[in-house]
Amino acid sequence: MVTDAEREQRAATLRGLLYLACPDAPAAAITATAAAIAEQAEETPSAAVPQAAQLNRPKRPAGTDRLNLSGADLRGASLSGADLRGADLRCADLRGAELTEASLAGANLCGACLDRATLTQADLTQADLTRANLAHAALTRGKLSGADLTAANLTRAALHDADLAEAKLYGADLAEADLTGAFIGSLNLINTNLTRVKLYGADLHGADLRGADLRGADLKLVNLRRAALIGARLNGVHLHDAHLSGADLSGADLSGAELGRADLSDANLTGAELDLADLTGTTLRGARLTAVSGMRLPVGATWDSETRWPLYLASLVVEESDQVAPGVYRVRGDQSRNRSVVGV
Repeated sequence: MVTDAEREQRAATLRGLLYLACPDAPAAAITATAAAIAEQAEETPSAAVPQAAQLNRPKRPAGTDRLNLSGADLRGASLSGADLRGADLRCADLRGAELTEASLAGANLCGACLDRATLTQADLTQADLTRANLAHAALTRGKLSGADLTAANLTRAALHDADLAEAKLYGADLAEADLTGAFIGSLNLINTNLTRVKLYGADLHGADLRGADLRGADLKLVNLRRAALIGARLNGVHLHDAHLSGADLSGADLSGAELGRADLSDANLTGAELDLADLTGTTLRGARLTAVSGMRLPVGATWDSETRWPLYLASLVVEESDQVAPGVYRVRGDQSRNRSVVGV
């Protein structure tokens, strides 16, 4: 005897097959035909189900006839340019599928498997990708603005130049993902796993990265102006020439971070860990560095009267600096001096 669960699984499989065979058929016809065939699971069909005749009818406008492909097996399917706007693709298997320039705006992909799928320039605006598996997926220049990627798996995903404006990434796993040149904006990335992620030149202006794990990440030239990085793990990150003006890095772990020529003007680093961090040539005008630990003399750094130094370093900085403009100073010195930790 076929159980209801087995019948539904059969219907899901049939919906996928019918869509691949008849992509221009009305969505309701695909659903009805698959359900009718699935109902005869225990019988040998003697004729085509009547619902199949509806597959030849004209397709209704997008948005009025939502496609149901929930649970469908679409592994390796060729769906380049497919119109899947608003489609129900919950828990669908799209592993290795070709979805270049596909339109998936507003689609429900909750729990879908898109491992190694190609979604180059695909439109996923406002799509629901909650708990979706996008590991190794190609999302270069993808449109993901407003998409819900809560708890999604994006490990090693390629997101070059992708638009993630207003996307939800709370609890998402972006370990080793490549977001070079991506637009992220004021996103909520609290407690997100971003270990070894590539964000070269990405725009994270105003992003909320409190408690995020960015260990080993490449953040060269990244825009983190006014970003919240309170308590973030930034051990060993590459932040050369990064824009961090006005950022809140209080309590962050920047041990071993490479911050050469980074702009930290007006940034808050109160209580941050800077052991072995390289701050050569950084801009520290107006920066708050009180209670930081492990900070070395920042050779070549510029600062002003608004800069707040840790007590153990303040007098030495003054002694080792020259005025380069009215009220602006630069730390002189050599690399051998810079390698010595001054104070604890």
